Amino acid sequence: MTLQSVDALPVLLVDDEPQLLHSVSVVLRSAGITQVLTQSDSRAVLPMLGEQEVGVLVLDLTMPNLPGAALLTQIAADYPDVPVLVLTATNDLETAVQCMQAGAVDYLVKPVDHNRLVSAVKRARELRSWRAEVESLSERLLSDTPHQRDAFTEIVTQSHAMGAIFRYLEAIAPSPHPVLITGETGTGKELVARALHRLSGRAGELVAVNVAGLDDTMFSDTLFGHTRGSFTGADRPRDGLITRAAAGTLFLDEIGDLTVASQVKLLRLLQDGSFYPLGTDRPGQSQARVVVATNCDVAENVKAGTFRKDLYYRLRTHHVSLPPLRARPGDLSLLVHHFVEKAALALGKSVPTVPRAVVQLLQTYRFPGNVRELEALVFDAVARHQGATLSLHSFKEATAGALPLQENQPPTDGSSSALAASFPDPLPTLTETEEALITEALRRADGNQGVAAGLLGISRQALNKRLTRRKSTGAADLDLVE
Repeated sequence: MTLQSVDALPVLLVDDEPQLLHSVSVVLRSAGITQVLTQSDSRAVLPMLGEQEVGVLVLDLTMPNLPGAALLTQIAADYPDVPVLVLTATNDLETAVQCMQAGAVDYLVKPVDHNRLVSAVKRARELRSWRAEVESLSERLLSDTPHQRDAFTEIVTQSHAMGAIFRYLEAIAPSPHPVLITGETGTGKELVARALHRLSGRAGELVAVNVAGLDDTMFSDTLFGHTRGSFTGADRPRDGLITRAAAGTLFLDEIGDLTVASQVKLLRLLQDGSFYPLGTDRPGQSQARVVVATNCDVAENVKAGTFRKDLYYRLRTHHVSLPPLRARPGDLSLLVHHFVEKAALALGKSVPTVPRAVVQLLQTYRFPGNVRELEALVFDAVARHQGATLSLHSFKEATAGALPLQENQPPTDGSSSALAASFPDPLPTLTETEEALITEALRRADGNQGVAAGLLGISRQALNKRLTRRKSTGAADLDLVE
């Protein structure tokens, strides 16, 4: 509610003296507060508030039937957003303190100065407005956090992009329609599917199947089962995983690798819930929700004719696209510390201290394997470490020779054309080029000299010599991390 909308709400005057109600109404209207309601029976106030929203309530304390003090307590409990001004002939400090403690925003003594009365009402309206603004702002800020945070405990993140995905998952969780989850390898697609299943509240379990490499027969047998004698070795019937996921969720990973024949069977399942176990022409029925995931560009597969268009549009009724780790730079330090603790617990070791240089080094790496690759790197480092501080050595080994993380990196084809395109004309001198390379390496390494030296392919001592030479020649200094 904005200030303008609060101003449109009426002021309610409650007093058992009709003359006072009239005089106060005239004072307020003459001051531009035109919407004024009056009530002489205190017993009618609460029913009136239930039917009519008011901006400010001016209340007398001494009234028959229902005293003003008792009414103030009820209003504060039932309508806490309505500011109450007490206007009474009782000039007593203790009573005033009690009223303020009960929820009144001001205490005025009759006869009250007209200007003070008008000022008090306007201040109360402004207070109502600011309360509404704070509440609205809080709601907008809280919208960055999912309402059911417990459903996402497996996903370590503070990324706004991931927060938006969490809120989208909460919105689509009750839907029975399929969900397509896309993203690079290692971005956490199965974790998202598990979170979605928890949010859905479905009675059954989540059954995960990786369909990569399954031919049509294996796909049908795994998902739909078979009857006795349907093929050599089928000496007894077997239910497929779709039966196990009956009232839950069926998660199919690597859906982009599914054969065209299997795509037809999946499409039938999505259209009417029917499926055929191998060896029978009698369809079974399933109410399981289907969630699929892939690291492929399914739209491109549709254009190439390797993925059915009708299945693609059926699957992407709801679509979740997960960002790569390099698009979540704020999560890197959080994930490193999380995986260090997890690895130390699994290996029965004490949790080592993570030096800042580890995160600085990893910030220069592209992570083609995303979060899964980061977890593997950290686990290896924790397994190999001996001292109290995690060594940088294993991380340097793993990232050595990899392309550094940078945006708009020109493609290379083995010729010098791409490299030449990155230089201005005329060419910079060797000194200027060295200066620029050192500055850029230190920027990417967040000032860490050891990491910067690794990016430049030189030793730290060699970098130190060049930095010393820069200082002696008056070159711009940087905030360096020793």
